[in-house]
Amino acid sequence: MKTKSILIGIFVIITLIGLNSSVFIVQEKDQVVITQFGRPVGEAIVKPGMYFKLPFIQDANYFEKRYMEWNGDPNQVPTKDKKFIFVDTYARWQITDPLQFFKRLTNERGAQSRIDDILDGDTRNFIANNDIEEAVRTSNRIPESSDTEIIGDSLAKIYVGRDKIQQMILESANKQTKELGIKILDFRFKRINYVQEVQDQVYERMKSERFRIADKFRSEGQGEASRINGEKERELKNIQSLAFRDAEMIKGKADATAASIYAKAYDKSNQSRSLYGFLKSMETFEKTFDGKTSIFISTDSELYKYLKKMD
Repeated sequence: MKTKSILIGIFVIITLIGLNSSVFIVQEKDQVVITQFGRPVGEAIVKPGMYFKLPFIQDANYFEKRYMEWNGDPNQVPTKDKKFIFVDTYARWQITDPLQFFKRLTNERGAQSRIDDILDGDTRNFIANNDIEEAVRTSNRIPESSDTEIIGDSLAKIYVGRDKIQQMILESANKQTKELGIKILDFRFKRINYVQEVQDQVYERMKSERFRIADKFRSEGQGEASRINGEKERELKNIQSLAFRDAEMIKGKADATAASIYAKAYDKSNQSRSLYGFLKSMETFEKTFDGKTSIFISTDSELYKYLKKMD
């Protein structure tokens, strides 16, 4: 009786273990491939729910249904124009055919390794087929101008660009991963950086560009200063000329008025006319001669008449 109870208990335990090993749950994030002795059996299970399998003989292999990330190792990659850049990449991928995925790659670790080979290889190939400008720029820059700076487009013209290279790598990679049961959903350059030699060249180019713009500003400023100074000198001379003309006209009118007044004052008699002549002669002596002046005059000169009287 005791032995029978033990046997019944063992049977129940085995039954429970068998039931437990035969039932499996597929969640929303899972997709399952059933294998029997290591080989896949039937189609992959992608819908969530509770399922059954043969206990001890069959195994449920779970695979992620959600998007997964891939991060590439930063690599030093040569460009078509023989310049080296550090390229850091990332991608998002998904298992689209779990049965094919299991047959070709077995698990996610194998998939990551295979994606490494595909994406790293395509990255090298496509960057090596383009100049450095194509890898670091997306589009051609349109020259802009502002009140403070004129920006000219001194950069080389691009025909492909970074976005197009990313798209070409994505398309090429998906052609290779299609038979693996996976799909690369997105591929991007996380970071592109110049090696030290190229960095130095870029910095020198940036400085040269700034110096060129500064020289342009200085040249334009000097030209504008010369123009302003020229206009200033021209206006100043014009003002001085007009002022001198007006002054001479005023002086001429004043002299004419004074002469008219003198003439009226001294033209009243012979004595007044003689006095006027004498005063004008004295003014002439005062303005013309000094203690060191020697003169030669005729005896018929009016000045001689006054000098003779002074002896």
